Amino acid sequence: MPRIAYVNGRYLPHSDAAVHIEDRGFQFADGVYEVCEVRHGVIVDLTRHLERLERSLGEIRITLTMSRTALSQVIREVLRRNRVKNGLFYLQVTRGAARRDHVFPAEGTPATVVVTAKSTDPSIIARKNANGIKAITLPDNRWDRVDIKTVGLLPNALARQQAKEAGAQEAIYVDPNGMVTEGAATNVWIVDHEGVLRTRPADHGILRGITRTTLMDIAAAKGITIREEAFSVEEMLAAREVFITAATSICFPIVEIDGRTIANGHPGGMSQKIREAFFDIAEKTAI
Repeated sequence: MPRIAYVNGRYLPHSDAAVHIEDRGFQFADGVYEVCEVRHGVIVDLTRHLERLERSLGEIRITLTMSRTALSQVIREVLRRNRVKNGLFYLQVTRGAARRDHVFPAEGTPATVVVTAKSTDPSIIARKNANGIKAITLPDNRWDRVDIKTVGLLPNALARQQAKEAGAQEAIYVDPNGMVTEGAATNVWIVDHEGVLRTRPADHGILRGITRTTLMDIAAAKGITIREEAFSVEEMLAAREVFITAATSICFPIVEIDGRTIANGHPGGMSQKIREAFFDIAEKTAI
């Protein structure tokens, strides 16, 4: 069955879906996006993803005339047409197509809205959870407003490629003070030597991940102590556990960083506990 995409009011075969060559997302990375998990036929944490989308749009002053209800209907229709039961949808909104100029286009220029969806293999995620993954550290060279989920991901793409070439699956950014910020596409957590779960505060230095937020709900429900407190590379390497969170993977344990083994080199109990509780506590929206 061919994949179907939504582009500016039309449902099209994936191979025919396109935007104008002067779309500002293509020319300037002038747009924002969301990626959301679909599991067992329901959308996970849809409300929080759409709330973050609206915040990102507001921060860069893009007006989307489509209501949240209408956008939700489009998302569900794309998922239905692609018969996605386990997978994800990708949503991107740009400032629209206009003559190339750095300043904003004329008022009333319609935003570009694209929604795609695809199925994924849950067994791949299960294997990574069972075995853990490897990571490298890199200096954080991104712009200051990484709290906005923009499509300007060149530093992230280069970091992920460098990780791949090093035999790792994620790159962890480090600020000039030697403190961990986040992964190239994830939030980073440690269980410190006191058994406390720690992650960097969600200021302008990291993206406020939706899975990160739901994990806070899990901690409250399970009596897990969390501190939103920055930690150094040295603290991370000495931690009882290190793991990353993201919408499409939930929680991956990291067993090696920069060639150094974390704890005993096996996934820890905290990440497993969170992963097992996640789907019960996360919001679930029927397709």
